[in-house]
Amino acid sequence: MDKFEMYVEIRGMLNQKYSISTIARKLNISRNTVYKYIRKSPEEMAEWTASTLTRSKKLDIHKELILHWLREFPDLTAAQVQDWLKEKYPEFKVGESTVRSYVRYLRDDYQIPKESSTRNYQAIPDPPMGEQIQVDFGFKTVKNQYGKPVKLVFIVFVLSHSRYKYIEYQNRPFTTKDVISAHRNAFKEFGGVSKEILYDQDRLIVVSENKGDILLTEEFQQFVNEIKFEVKLCRKADPESKGKVENAVKFIKNNFINNRVFHNIDSWNEQSQKWLKRTGNGKIHNGTKRRPADVFLLEKQHMRQVNSLNHIHKTSITRSVRKDNTILYLSNRYSVPLGTFQKYTEVLYYVTEDNKLVIYVQESGEILATHNISPDKGKLIQNRSHQRDKSKGIKELIEIISERFTNKSQATQYLNELKIRYPRYIRDQLSLIKKCIDLDSFEVIDEALALCMERKLFSANDFQDVVSLFKRQRQVNSTNASDEQIEASYNDIAELTLADTEANQRPLEDYFTIMRSTK
Repeated sequence: MDKFEMYVEIRGMLNQKYSISTIARKLNISRNTVYKYIRKSPEEMAEWTASTLTRSKKLDIHKELILHWLREFPDLTAAQVQDWLKEKYPEFKVGESTVRSYVRYLRDDYQIPKESSTRNYQAIPDPPMGEQIQVDFGFKTVKNQYGKPVKLVFIVFVLSHSRYKYIEYQNRPFTTKDVISAHRNAFKEFGGVSKEILYDQDRLIVVSENKGDILLTEEFQQFVNEIKFEVKLCRKADPESKGKVENAVKFIKNNFINNRVFHNIDSWNEQSQKWLKRTGNGKIHNGTKRRPADVFLLEKQHMRQVNSLNHIHKTSITRSVRKDNTILYLSNRYSVPLGTFQKYTEVLYYVTEDNKLVIYVQESGEILATHNISPDKGKLIQNRSHQRDKSKGIKELIEIISERFTNKSQATQYLNELKIRYPRYIRDQLSLIKKCIDLDSFEVIDEALALCMERKLFSANDFQDVVSLFKRQRQVNSTNASDEQIEASYNDIAELTLADTEANQRPLEDYFTIMRSTK
C-alpha cells in the first residue's frame, strides 16, 4: 500500500482502539512511523505524499545496483547493503538509517519480501577493560566463482568490554595447532592477553569439564601454561553466557559472509580484515553505542603483555635446520615438524626457566617445537607428531576430498574402498588423489572418478593415470589428430609420474583398451 493508504489504515485502527504497538506489528512498520503518521492531519498527509512523488532520494544513483543485489539475494540486510556500497565505493558517506529506509522502500515498491529470524539473549553486564576475551567457532557454506559449494570454518575472538573482534578463516577443519596459532595472532592484534578467556566445550580445547576441574587437551594445556591465562567454559545449552561472541558470529555470517563469492582462502581472509576495519570494528555497536575500534584504544592499555607472543628472547640463537628435520643443541638432535627443512633454512631457539628448548620461526613467531632438554649426548629427542601430519583423521580427510567432486557420494564410496584395500597406505593414497584434484579441472576429475568406478580401478595411481589420459585425450581431440597420434599420445603417459611415489603402473595397453571403449 502507498503512504496515504497506510495513513488511512492507521487512523482506522486507532478509531478501533488498537494500541500503537499492535498497529505497528499488524502493518509491519516501526512504532516511530506510526507516531509520525498520526501527528499529521489528512491535508498535511496528502501534501507530504504528493511531495515524495517528485522528490529524489540520495541513493537513487545506486538504485539499479541495490535492486540487483536484493533480487539475487532476497535475505540481504540493509546493513549488508551499506557495507557492500562502502566496499565498492570507499567514499560512500550515506548514513545507516538512510540506507535502511531506502532498502525498505525498494522492497515495498518492487515486492521483494525478506524473511528473518531472531534469537533472544539475556543481558549480562560488561566486564572491566582487559578482563575477558570470548572465543567461538562458526561455519558457513558459500559458493566459489564456479558455483560450487565451499564450507568455511572460522574462529572469532571478541574483547568483552570493547567488542573489538579478530577473525581467522580456513577451508578445512581446525586442528589444535591451528587454534593455538590463531590465539597468538589474536593476542598480537589485541596487544596482549586478558585475565580470562571464555570458551565453548570444544574438543580441540577441552577434554572434560570434570565438575569444575577442567581438563584441557595436552597441546592446548602447554599453550595455557606458556601464556598464563585463566580458562573458563560456558555451560552446555547456555549460549547466553558468551552472548557477545555469539552475536559476533551471527553478525559475521549475516553481514560479511552471506552472499559473498569465495575465490581462495588468502583473499577471503584479506577481505575479512578490511571488513573488520571498515564495519566489524569500525561501525557503532548497537549495544554499547560506540565504535569498538575507539573503545579498544583504551582497553588495549589494560591488556597484559606477554613477551613470548613475539618470541623475542635475549638468549635466542640461530640454528640451521638439517635435512632430517632436526636441529643440533648440546650434542643432541631435536626434531621439528616434517617438512620444516623445505620451508626454512634457519630457525631460532631459546631455553626457558623450566629447562625446555623452544624452537620458533623468526619471521612469523610460530613455535615449531618445545622439547624437554636431555642431559645425555648423541640422542635424538623426537616428538612423534613430527613424524607425520596426523592433524586430520582419515575420516576427515575422506570428507574433505570427497567434497571436491561433483558426485560426493560416489567419491566417498571410492575413497572408502581405497581405505579397505590400502589400510597401511591410505594417507599416501588420499594425498595422491588430492594432488590430482588440486592440479586439474572439475570436469577431468569427475570423468576420471566415473571411469574408475565403472572399471573398478581402485588405486590412487590408477586414478592419477586416468586423469592424465583424459587430459591428453582432450588436448589431442582439440587438434583433430589421427588415430596414430592418439595412440602415441597414450604411450607418452609413461613419462608422467608424480613426485614421492614409486608405485607400479598398469600396462598402458590396459588403459588404451579402456579409453577406446569409452569413445
